[in-house]
Amino acid sequence: IDFDTLGTRTLGAMTVEVIDPVADYAELMQQLFDFDAMRAWFAAGHRMRFDAMSAVSGPYARAILEGMLGAPAGTVVNGEPLEDFGGHHPDPNPAHAAELMAAMSSPDAPEFGAASDGDADRNMILGRDFVVTPSDSLAVLAEHATLVPGYRAGGVGIARSMPTSRAADKVAAALGTPCHGTPTGWKFFGNLLDAGKATICGEESAGTGSNHVREKDGLWAVLLWLSILAARGESVKEIVTKHWASFGRNYYSRHDYEEVDAARANALIEELRGKLGSLPGAQLRGLTVEKADDFAYHDPVDGSVSEHQGIRVLFEGGSRVVFRLSGTGTSGATLRVYIERYEPDPAKHDIDTQQALADLIAAADDIAGIRRHTGRDRPSVIT
Repeated sequence: IDFDTLGTRTLGAMTVEVIDPVADYAELMQQLFDFDAMRAWFAAGHRMRFDAMSAVSGPYARAILEGMLGAPAGTVVNGEPLEDFGGHHPDPNPAHAAELMAAMSSPDAPEFGAASDGDADRNMILGRDFVVTPSDSLAVLAEHATLVPGYRAGGVGIARSMPTSRAADKVAAALGTPCHGTPTGWKFFGNLLDAGKATICGEESAGTGSNHVREKDGLWAVLLWLSILAARGESVKEIVTKHWASFGRNYYSRHDYEEVDAARANALIEELRGKLGSLPGAQLRGLTVEKADDFAYHDPVDGSVSEHQGIRVLFEGGSRVVFRLSGTGTSGATLRVYIERYEPDPAKHDIDTQQALADLIAAADDIAGIRRHTGRDRPSVIT
C-alpha cells in the first residue's frame, strides 16, 4: 500500500482507505470554532507566532493558521517535523521555547504566542511579555468557552488533575458545573469524557483538551485561545488579569527535586503520612493548616479507587502544598512539590510568583523536612 497517495485500495479481502490527517483534523476544528471570526482577527492586522518545535503539529498549524485563517506566511515557525526535533527538546515551556520567549518580549512582539510539544498534545500560551500558566489557561478557557460555537451550549463539567491549581474550581462554581479533581494521568479524564461528565480537561503539565477527542490536544487549545481573543477584542494579559479580578489569583509553582535517592524520598513520604493526623490546626509561618490528607480518587464512572495519589496540606484561606513522588526507579525518584496561594485581592495580583509563595515554600520544608531528607537546599527545576 502506498501511504503517500490518498484514496481507497484493496488488499486481499480488506479495503484500506488512506486519508489526509491534516484535512481530517481541520474539518473537525471547523465544526468547533468560528473560522470567520479568526480570519477577521488576522485581517485586522493582529499577529501571532506559533512554534511547532520541529514536531508533528507544524503541518496542521500551517494548514489552519496560514492556509485557512489567513495568518501571514511565517506565523508558524519550526513547522517542519524533524526526527531529531532540530536538535532541541520539544517541550513547550519557557526554558525550551527560548526563541519564542525572546520574540514575545521583543519591541515588535505579536499579540499572541503559542507552542506545542513533540506529539502536539501539550501547549504553552503567551501574550506580549506575559506567560499564561497551564492552570490559569485551563480556567480562562473554561470561563470563556461559551463564546465558541462548539461549546456555546455550556459545559457539563470541568476536570483537572489534583495537583493543578484550583483556579478552574472557581470557574466551575460560578458556572454551576461540577469540577472533578483526578489523579495525574489523562486516563482518568478519559472515563469522564466517555461518560459525558466533562467538557474541558487540563493538567498543570500543560495538557489541555475537551470532549472533541479522548486525549489532550495542543493545537485545539491554541485555536480556542485565538477564538477568545477574536471574540473579546482584548489582549492575552487583559483577559487573564480580568479573570484574576473576577475570581482571584491562584499563584502557583512546581518545585522538582530530581534523582533523589529512592529510599530517602520514600522515607520523606512515609514520615509525612505519619503526621497527617497532627497537622490540622498547626501554625506554620503565619499560616494555619486546615486539613491534611493522602489523596484518594473514587472514580464516579467505574467505581475504582486510586489511593496514595499525593499528600495534600490545605491552609485556611485557600492555599495549599501538595507532595508527590514521580519516576521511582534505578536512577532514584523525583519529589514534586506543588505550591499554591490563593489571593483574592486584585491589588496583590502583580507580585513575583516565587515571592508570593515564599511563606508556603518555607512551610513545605517545615512540614516535610525536604532539606533534611534529600540533602538539597534548592529544587532541581522550578516551573
